[in-house]
Amino acid sequence: MKVDVLLGLQWGDEGKGKVVDVLTPKYDVITRFQGGPNAGHTLEFEGEKYVLRSIPSGIFQGGKMNIIGNGVVLDPILFRKEAEGLAASGHDLTQRLSISKKAHLIMPTHRILDAAYEAAKGVAKIGTTGKGIGPTYTDKVSRNGLRVGDVLHGFDEKYAAAKKKHEAILCGLNYTYDIVELEKEWLEALEFLKRFNLIDSEHVINTLLKEEKSVLAEGAQGTMLDVDFGSYPFVTSSNTICAGACAGLGVGPRNIGEVFGIFKAYCTRVGAGPFPTELFDETGEKMCKIGNEFGSVTGRQRRCGWIDLVALKYAIMVNGVSQLIMMKSDVLDTFDTIKACVAYKMDGVETEEFPFDICETVEPVYVEMAGWKTDMTKMTLENEFPEEFNAYVSFLEDELCVPIKIISVGPDRAQTIVRDED
Repeated sequence: MKVDVLLGLQWGDEGKGKVVDVLTPKYDVITRFQGGPNAGHTLEFEGEKYVLRSIPSGIFQGGKMNIIGNGVVLDPILFRKEAEGLAASGHDLTQRLSISKKAHLIMPTHRILDAAYEAAKGVAKIGTTGKGIGPTYTDKVSRNGLRVGDVLHGFDEKYAAAKKKHEAILCGLNYTYDIVELEKEWLEALEFLKRFNLIDSEHVINTLLKEEKSVLAEGAQGTMLDVDFGSYPFVTSSNTICAGACAGLGVGPRNIGEVFGIFKAYCTRVGAGPFPTELFDETGEKMCKIGNEFGSVTGRQRRCGWIDLVALKYAIMVNGVSQLIMMKSDVLDTFDTIKACVAYKMDGVETEEFPFDICETVEPVYVEMAGWKTDMTKMTLENEFPEEFNAYVSFLEDELCVPIKIISVGPDRAQTIVRDED
């Protein structure tokens, strides 16, 4: 068997959690391979709404094994709150969730460092979620990190050494903070973390593949936030692309199977950074309102704009996407005209290639199509789609050269239409 990978193709918030939940019945194992509690995956079913930060979105389907991979950074406090909240709603995770010993821990001082670094940048700040993600990944690559497995091997000494280094940095930044209560809560949450199965996940996952178990890898954030290929420096701290699944789970490239790429029928971005198709008018406000475009973790309002096919083609290329999944199609139900960016104009020259730097002067080149002006939220079959919507889907498939296999017409698990394979 191979690992199928599901990831976002835009700037995050594409609806990955819902799709993982929909696809989970086909798999034996669901994994998270990168990111941390800055990523919120929202799921809605049976009248309930859940937001997952670090826990794989397959946790609601009984009998499935869920694994937090080595590429994830984990905050024990937020993990505990998430796990206890799910347990209170009838979803006990202790027998269904395993955590890689090689996953890195977000320390209390990482959170404080995150705030200190952003404060020092002033108007040039990146717009992080303040969860300590960046400083944790920085420690990881500089070989100063603290890992989940360290709770079983000389923890006190390793924690004290890492904390001391952070305190020296904060002193140099002249940043005032109080760590006492935060650290107390963190250490208590660490004891809670020990209740779970801490594993050598790379061995476990590769053994499962040899046993012909099906595995789905769930990515966080989106391709355009990838630390290498995104809109740098306004990116996250990890590799959000398909290759990140190999490093974040410990599987070889030849063991990657299908690559599911998820995108919205339009485009959004949260936080700072360039966004060529962003709308600053009533249309953008309408998208935001209808799409309820507010971050599931931060609550921040998302910036909205028309779909960007230059960026989307680029994301498909670097990920090797084999199937596309379009989300939030229903948000555009009431628009008279639908636009799609097919090229950028830079210094008077048009290009269809995603550039090294998408600066603020990039001008999107649009094509326009008729809107479908139809409420699609109650539709359950592809043959119910209006002609104008089918034209939009066909246009996207022709441009992107990858089939759109699943279309979402609402937030609930049931509002998902799998298109005819023929």
